[in-house]
Amino acid sequence: MRIGQNPAKFVKDVAKPARVTVAVLNYIPFISGFYAEMPEVLKACLNGIRNSTTDVDYDLMVFDNGSCDEIKAYLLNEQKSGNIQYLIFSEKNLGKGGAWNIILDGAPGDVIAYTDNDCLFSPGWLSKSLEILETYPHTGMVTARPFRTNPDYYSNTLKWAKNQEDVQYKSGQLVPYETFREFDLSLGQSEEEIRAHYDSSEDHLLTYHDVQAMVGASHWQFTAYRSVLSEFLPFQMDRPMGQVKQLDMRMNEKGYLRLMTPQPLAMNMSNTITFVSSPTDGVKNNKVMRRRFVDTPPVKKILLSIYNKIFHWYYDQRS
Repeated sequence: MRIGQNPAKFVKDVAKPARVTVAVLNYIPFISGFYAEMPEVLKACLNGIRNSTTDVDYDLMVFDNGSCDEIKAYLLNEQKSGNIQYLIFSEKNLGKGGAWNIILDGAPGDVIAYTDNDCLFSPGWLSKSLEILETYPHTGMVTARPFRTNPDYYSNTLKWAKNQEDVQYKSGQLVPYETFREFDLSLGQSEEEIRAHYDSSEDHLLTYHDVQAMVGASHWQFTAYRSVLSEFLPFQMDRPMGQVKQLDMRMNEKGYLRLMTPQPLAMNMSNTITFVSSPTDGVKNNKVMRRRFVDTPPVKKILLSIYNKIFHWYYDQRS
């Protein structure tokens, strides 16, 4: 038998979610090896969102995909401090696809600004992304920095642009090399690979209703309407990583525009907060020099092979 009345019956108003949900996917299983600096990367990501997004009302959602206890404790403290509005913990790593199924279906905002946990944002990233999203018709996703993605994933965006009389279209080497290099370095590419990629590809700049946008986008970070993203759910992925480009491909196949801000307003930190400066700046810092050495292709290949063996051995022992 019930005793008394539920006090919630007397509540007249409930909180309404913000129109925009900024959603972060986090996975830090342990704090060593590849993940040694990831706690600082995560903190930089979350602090960057809070400090750079003062011109748009939003709620912050964090989905933790089976991280270690230290990271869970940090996230709980951030929620208690009012910095995270929605916090979801998964006991196990569901992979990116499994996490997306929950995030993209469960985020309460009409607009979802998604990011991996290694993204560092600059002021204006969200408002500029929203401006493009809300100006261009039939837009699928907007990424907050220009970089060169696979042309197969934006073929229908180019087709649309070239067939619209009210769209100004320009192509060529439009992104400065240093801006291009900065991002590709974060992907672990060598100087030779980056220069070859830059020289053999080009940028595509659109102007529509006085709003500029670069062609292309990425599953790494994007802003999109929740109603559009729901068309691609659920994601069926049988590996934790490596299949996330399904969203890029399927969105292009359905004819949605895939766009980027012309300004670099988001940076991929990868797994370190150490940024390697331009090779012409005379930096002789020992840590930077060591980083350059281990990033050379032969050394990197050997070290990654050893790390992968240790990583698989560790999880085989736990399973």
